[in-house]
Amino acid sequence: MATKEIKTKTLSEMKDKYIGKEGSKEREEYEYELRMDVLGKMIKTARQERHLTQEELGQLIGVQKSQISKLESSANSATIDTIIKVFKALKAEINFNVKLENNYLELT
Repeated sequence: MATKEIKTKTLSEMKDKYIGKEGSKEREEYEYELRMDVLGKMIKTARQERHLTQEELGQLIGVQKSQISKLESSANSATIDTIIKVFKALKAEINFNVKLENNYLELT
C-alpha cells in the first residue's frame, strides 16, 4: 500500500491564507489583538505573583475591580498611561521598543 505524503505548512503560511498577508489590514488587526491579549495575561500573572486581588490592584491605581478584570481579559481598550500605572503598582519593570526604519529609538 502506498503511503501518501502529508503536506505541512508553517504558522506564517497559515496566517497568510486564513487571516491575510503580512501588512494587510486584517493581519495587522489580528496581530494587534494578539499582543493586547498577551499584555492582559501578563498583567494578570504579575498581579497574582504579588498576591493581589483585582480589587486591591484597582485601589492602588484608582480604578474599579471591573476595569482590572477587563484589562486582564484584553488590554486593547487601555491607555498606555493606565498600563504604566498598573505595572508601577505591581512594582514590575516594563520596556517599550520603538523601531523606525530598522533602528530602535531609546528614551533618554
